[in-house]
Amino acid sequence: MKLITAIVNKEDSRAVCNELLKHKFYVTRLATTGGFLMAGNMTLLICTEDEKVDECISIISQFCKQRTEIVPGTATLGLGIESAMPMEVTVGGATIIVTNVERFEKL
Repeated sequence: MKLITAIVNKEDSRAVCNELLKHKFYVTRLATTGGFLMAGNMTLLICTEDEKVDECISIISQFCKQRTEIVPGTATLGLGIESAMPMEVTVGGATIIVTNVERFEKL
């Protein structure tokens, strides 16, 4: 048994979750914020059998593509630094962490 933690862009999350549910993956969604843009993300928690991990990751990768966006010049660059110029940044994609599950109970 594995726990897949996938951090995806908020805009991609609905399509990803719908497709995972179609393939009988049960998903818990957590609204999260991260990155220097402080943009909305969705952290997905998916517990599945070892042999279904690759299928799950494949579904996530189909719906979480990286893309570039122009962000306003008021976006914080971190450490209190701000830019007056619009910036082109890469958003989307997914960060995926797979961990072993010692015990799983559904009550």
